[in-house]
Amino acid sequence: MKNLTLRNITKACHGEYRGPENLLDKEVAGVTIDSRKVEKDYLFIAIDGERVNAHKFIPDTIEKGAMCVISHEDLGETDFPYILVESTGQALLDTAKLYRDSFDIKVVGITGSVGKTSTKEMIASVLSQKYCVHKTLGNFNNEWGLPITIFEMNEKHQVAVLEMGVNHFGEMRRLSSVASPDICVITNIGIAHLEFFKTREGILQEKSQMIQDMKTGGSILLNGDDDLLRDMGPVKGVDPEFFGLGKNCQFYATDVEPLGLRGSSCTIHLPSGESFDCIVPLPGAHMVQNALAGTAVGYQLGLTPAEIKAGIEGLPSIPGRNNIIQTDKIIILDDCYNANPISMQASLDVLNMAIGRKVAVLGDMGELGETGKELHYETGAHAGDIGIDLVCGIGELSKELVAGASEHGCKAKWFPAKADFLAEMKHLIQPGDNILVKASHGMQFPEIVDELQKF
Repeated sequence: MKNLTLRNITKACHGEYRGPENLLDKEVAGVTIDSRKVEKDYLFIAIDGERVNAHKFIPDTIEKGAMCVISHEDLGETDFPYILVESTGQALLDTAKLYRDSFDIKVVGITGSVGKTSTKEMIASVLSQKYCVHKTLGNFNNEWGLPITIFEMNEKHQVAVLEMGVNHFGEMRRLSSVASPDICVITNIGIAHLEFFKTREGILQEKSQMIQDMKTGGSILLNGDDDLLRDMGPVKGVDPEFFGLGKNCQFYATDVEPLGLRGSSCTIHLPSGESFDCIVPLPGAHMVQNALAGTAVGYQLGLTPAEIKAGIEGLPSIPGRNNIIQTDKIIILDDCYNANPISMQASLDVLNMAIGRKVAVLGDMGELGETGKELHYETGAHAGDIGIDLVCGIGELSKELVAGASEHGCKAKWFPAKADFLAEMKHLIQPGDNILVKASHGMQFPEIVDELQKF
């Protein structure tokens, strides 16, 4: 891997190399924190999990052909090379930074409370019309996932689209210092992770730290429809540019027309005065926002309106994220990867666009702190207010969601656990139903999607 010699890695990690001198200028073939993925000449970084000491797998990795290991345990005299560091987690970030800096590549950094992954996919789809794009896989957006994503870059890539997710103060700078973005995109400031950030202002404070690591000459692109973001002034001497539905934005949309679960049509306007009509192929007003973010990034990187339009309209769906699944009996809106109150209500609004009976299968939302019960109730109330026909709530907190739905005119039923719902599902679902499935990731709702497809 480019620039990843054992000598350079040791220096970057502020470590102590223990092994044969003749290996110091040899490049590793790959980097992993998963002992099962080690191949010949790989670097294995032994990061301990909550339950597992990764250092016990070191002998297995050497047997598989690892060139070197990074350890925060003093292994003493060994017959294989290793680098001793204070923290293997920090060493992972330091090594990723070394690798990222070896590339002359444009990096788009994305953060926000809601919609990071779908925005990332939209931006990557747009940029792929002109460039060879590397992007975060799934939601590999934390202090382990971001480095892993960076290690998968190679010299054919021209642009990297990197998602950064945080839920504690101080995490963003550890990520953004590695990514060193040229373009900083913030999707919104919502109420996710209030357990740790306490207020939206706290979330803004942490998310906006990404901009501190923006490269000289970089761009700041913000959602101008967000009340906190639109008031943000220059950072590091750079004026933000805004995307959104308001005409105060440099990149904005008009004539937005919902097309049900087939998406939306709209006209997108550019700072140059040019505009183009397009179909955003996934449903929901938030997908128009994502298209505008993709437009803004594409414009910054020199794409033509025709290329931007093609990227928007060619956006693939993602399992678990606003993914429409049509069977011969029902339509499933698979948005079960994760959830918070803003995204849950947005998904309910999308469901409400459907023609026919509308059913919401919803589960607990995590990390809401003391406001958890209240926010679940408000989400259920929203389902009732917009006229969802049936709400099925699963999980302890979803008792409040069901209560909110019931008290606002919606038929609703609560289930203690996923298995309880699955046991009764065939008696609740009817042919022709449109069914939203959504919950926090820990609820593991893909199983419900799988069972619904068998209905």
